[in-house]
Amino acid sequence: MSEDKISSFLKTGPDWGRLKTSIPGVFVLKMPEYKGIPPRLAVDLNPVDERGSPTKKRGLLLRSKSELEQYREIFQFDKISLLLENVDKINPAVKKQTAKSGEDVLEL
Repeated sequence: MSEDKISSFLKTGPDWGRLKTSIPGVFVLKMPEYKGIPPRLAVDLNPVDERGSPTKKRGLLLRSKSELEQYREIFQFDKISLLLENVDKINPAVKKQTAKSGEDVLEL
């Protein structure tokens, strides 16, 4: 993991910019300054399509390691899977898109 690349992205990346990582569906997101809080980074967990592009405008944002641990506890409940099975049955199918190239990737 390149700490220099992440640090550079915080300094020079665009507000709400996304930096792709070598893990599919994991991005680094630059959040802009807000009410006196300086710009900061978060991890955006967002499923990807065949092109490696995020499928949602915004995924699950993790701002700290403690948030990750809290989500891990929530994901342990088996009933979430059952709930999502029912949601999948009800929701309409989604169209898939094709691949795009030339993006900068953060190797993890």
